[in-house]
Amino acid sequence: MTLWTAVLVASIICVALKAVGYLIPPKVLEAPRPARIADLLTVALLAALVAVQTLGAGQAIVVDARVPAVLVAAGLLLLRAPFLVVVAAAALTAALLRWAGWAA
Repeated sequence: MTLWTAVLVASIICVALKAVGYLIPPKVLEAPRPARIADLLTVALLAALVAVQTLGAGQAIVVDARVPAVLVAAGLLLLRAPFLVVVAAAALTAALLRWAGWAA
């Protein structure tokens, strides 16, 4: 199977799943359990994305300047710092560590 065939099949499956979602009665989706699962699933997927982008480099796990930058960002978010301050502090942390020679 070629790459384009796989992309087309995946696209058709995604459209079909979206269409099936419209057939589910709203009463089912508004129940407490599905709403809670959807909330937790969103958080889990975001956490997985952050972990992969922080520690991943191809097929390897790499600990470099991104890890302390994410830790700084997490600490500032816990302190309820404004989002722009969090991003700037994390970027500055990564930049200073890479300037000091700790880079991937």
